[in-house]
Amino acid sequence: MVAAVAGLAASASAQAPFPDRPISLVVPFAAGGPTDVVARMIAVPMGKSLGQAVVVENAVGAGGTIAATKVARAAPNGYTLFIHHMGMATAPALYKKLSFDPLKDFEYIGQVVDVPMTLLGRKDFPANNLQELKAYIKANPNKVSLANAGLGAVSHLCGLLFMTQLGAELNTIPYKGTGPAMNDLLGGQVDLLCDQTTQTVPMIKEGRIKAFGVTTLKRLSALPNVPTLDEQGMKGFEVKVWHGMYAPKGTPKPVLDKITAALQAAMQDPMVRQRLADLSSEPAPMDKINASGLKTHLEAEIAKWGPVIKKAGIYAD
Repeated sequence: MVAAVAGLAASASAQAPFPDRPISLVVPFAAGGPTDVVARMIAVPMGKSLGQAVVVENAVGAGGTIAATKVARAAPNGYTLFIHHMGMATAPALYKKLSFDPLKDFEYIGQVVDVPMTLLGRKDFPANNLQELKAYIKANPNKVSLANAGLGAVSHLCGLLFMTQLGAELNTIPYKGTGPAMNDLLGGQVDLLCDQTTQTVPMIKEGRIKAFGVTTLKRLSALPNVPTLDEQGMKGFEVKVWHGMYAPKGTPKPVLDKITAALQAAMQDPMVRQRLADLSSEPAPMDKINASGLKTHLEAEIAKWGPVIKKAGIYAD
């Protein structure tokens, strides 16, 4: 009798409609960083669509690979999701030993948002524009520090591209996420940082940090007075950070369909779209907020960044 009751309970549990409890959305970087901002922005409207809270969980370290491994090994039931930026495409080239395969260990939910970057300086940095910054670095070799969110992070890659075009080496300082790096920039402990507009636009407007340029080929509507690095002489300098959402491999298709529909609804939410616009970020096109859209983009980005990173001989492990 007890066994029969237990069997009925198990059967009822197995047939419970998804979701019947909160969902964890794993972010691979520190709270307060740009990817975390995007995650928290969409978590609430996704939760409303799904009828359960979507709770952001920060799993920090190793350029996002700790979080990716955590999600890849999680139960494929829809209750553990993952949001990551272009680091999913650069990891295979950046790490000699990778504990997950971006193309084999995940189900794809959809692209989320594209975010430009900004080249920043501490508020009291002597230079006020890119030309003055170049002159200052030339006059003070090995004295300028450049923070990043850790080896392999987008801020690291953006900084490498900046140093390559600048033709100079800076003292690079890795952090566990751009949140802590930004805190030290605000506090004057470091000189420069590349960071995404989701975090930097408000602080630039408030005058808490200096902006030397944006990494798009056209100026941003949210920062019309900040020139592009391209127009200031760094021709072709363009870095946009795309984000995607994933689930563990083997997550049932009906569950994935519900999550995808919730993500699509969140990206059409007027408040989300307005906040993204305020931060000069662009929601992914609706025809890309699905499994095929993200998979195709990820494959293309792996093919794009792999040769670049390997040629530079950069490894994060």
